[in-house]
Amino acid sequence: MIALAVQDQSQVSETRRRATETAARQGFGAADAGRVAVVATELATNILKHGNGGEILVGAYGEGADSGIELIALDKGPGIANLAASLADGYSTAGTAGKGLGAVVRQSHFVDIASWPGNGTAVLARLKTGHPPQDSGDTSSSDTSRTGAVSVPKSGEEVCGDSWGVSVGPEETTLLVADGLGHGPDAAEAAVEAVRLFHRYNGHRTPVLLEYIHGGLRATRGAAVSVARFQPASGKIVYAGVGNVAGVIALGGELRRMVSMPGTAGHNARKIQAFEYPFATGLVILHSDGIASSWTLDRYPNLAARHPTLIAAVLYRDLTRHRDDATVLVAKW
Repeated sequence: MIALAVQDQSQVSETRRRATETAARQGFGAADAGRVAVVATELATNILKHGNGGEILVGAYGEGADSGIELIALDKGPGIANLAASLADGYSTAGTAGKGLGAVVRQSHFVDIASWPGNGTAVLARLKTGHPPQDSGDTSSSDTSRTGAVSVPKSGEEVCGDSWGVSVGPEETTLLVADGLGHGPDAAEAAVEAVRLFHRYNGHRTPVLLEYIHGGLRATRGAAVSVARFQPASGKIVYAGVGNVAGVIALGGELRRMVSMPGTAGHNARKIQAFEYPFATGLVILHSDGIASSWTLDRYPNLAARHPTLIAAVLYRDLTRHRDDATVLVAKW
């Protein structure tokens, strides 16, 4: 996922160019890439006109038929006072034609929006290839994903030293975030290998799975790794972590931070231990140390109702340290 700053008009065209390049790499034809260009332009323009600048995240999502391009617009401006009205063509608070968000909805297959007075706006738009877009002003969810993530490299780096994985089975869902030591290609190699090992050995119990990842990373520079597994029938989360990668359970306004053991997977992990936490409904959030560790959800009313990827993006927007790779993985039940 790439992060594109939008602070002046010249960056609108750059955002459009980078978004269409990403679409082309994902197999989008000219017509589908054109829709991506429209959405990128409208989102970037809205950020400038209404959000006092911000950034847009661009990346691919999903697998197979359920895959495409996602654009996430983030700003810390005044927020949208009347979201329903802002989606109607002709409504504007900036003296424009007022077609921005309405155009985004029409060109996208899924749109979700979070906005709070005085606390900015976040917009998630997903587009697929080979399918007609939505053609209504209804932004109710047509995407029932239980998980979503943002993963952004440190500024100046071409690759992200973090990685993440999700495995969904008939009786359980397992999550992983890996933060390669340092940043750049060597860190990315370790994080990607952690995800490969995660999928290879996922049938094992949580602490054994982490043991396999630890052993398999010995030839890399190592990584901080956390694994969380939810089995609805058991009513609990089983969590195991090594190093400075955080796991949090969020229910309403309550946060419970899960315990990771000190060390680095692949090098120095003297004790790998799993902990069990009661859980039936709410959010499970894993993040790398590129995200500040001290936070609450109090300033985001109803954030938990949004798409998991949008939740992850809002936390990234406000909590990224800007000196390291940053990854947030959210699962919701």
